[in-house]
Amino acid sequence: MTVAITLVLLSGFTHATWNLFTKKSLDKNVFLWWCQWFAIVVFLPWVVMDLQRTDIPDIGYAWLAATMVLHGVYVLMLAKVYTLGDLSQVYPIMRGTSPLVVPILGVLLLNESLTAFGWLGVLCILAGILSISEIKRGCSASLKAPLFAVAVGLCTSSYIVLDKVTLAYVTPAVLNIATNVGNLLALTYAAVSSGAIRREWTVNWKTILLGGVLAPGSYLLFLFAMELAPVAQLAPMREIGTVFGTLLGIFLLREQQGKKRVVSSMLVTAGVVLLGMYGAG
Repeated sequence: MTVAITLVLLSGFTHATWNLFTKKSLDKNVFLWWCQWFAIVVFLPWVVMDLQRTDIPDIGYAWLAATMVLHGVYVLMLAKVYTLGDLSQVYPIMRGTSPLVVPILGVLLLNESLTAFGWLGVLCILAGILSISEIKRGCSASLKAPLFAVAVGLCTSSYIVLDKVTLAYVTPAVLNIATNVGNLLALTYAAVSSGAIRREWTVNWKTILLGGVLAPGSYLLFLFAMELAPVAQLAPMREIGTVFGTLLGIFLLREQQGKKRVVSSMLVTAGVVLLGMYGAG
């Protein structure tokens, strides 16, 4: 379990770091498009070796196709949300949405129950998200970034479940590169039509190379951890990345409302931990 926890914490930190790189980029679609290419090149030899040792049934390919589509939708929305909002604002919302929605749906639709600590966790996440959303009365524009962040969070929770099923048929490396291909296909039209492919590479090639390793590397760490321990125990721990992302946005990008956003992100993280560790009734 110690190894799994270490992998998950590293996953949270590297995830926050490549999100920082995405926010700093000139064109989010192009930056992420370049990152997919580099990730595919780096991890392809590993995947080839895995495919030589593994027979994937037809149902495995079907699940791979489904998760490629879902990851493609996710990466397009991610590019949009970082065009609209600050890292320290939207990152905690994205990270907190999934742990908030899943248990509430369980109570409403599946007849499940939450403990008092579980409901306290729900309230903490809600309070943190509402605080950090900074929605202004009568200003519909202020809704865009938080709403897209919520959509990204919902997409993340969906693909985590789908990926957990897919791992029964393929290795983490094969799943990871399949999602990179799905992301690349989803981003290609926006990247090519932008006319900014060469400029993005010229300005940000260093962070593209780092992002190309850290983005899939972050999720690979989490996939390996899921093979060692139940996802219900690990997912809440990964949300420490919420605080990492907020701090990176405030101290490296000089984003405003620092104290408020740090407190809000800590509320979200505390709520996720309460739900994950003590929420089941």
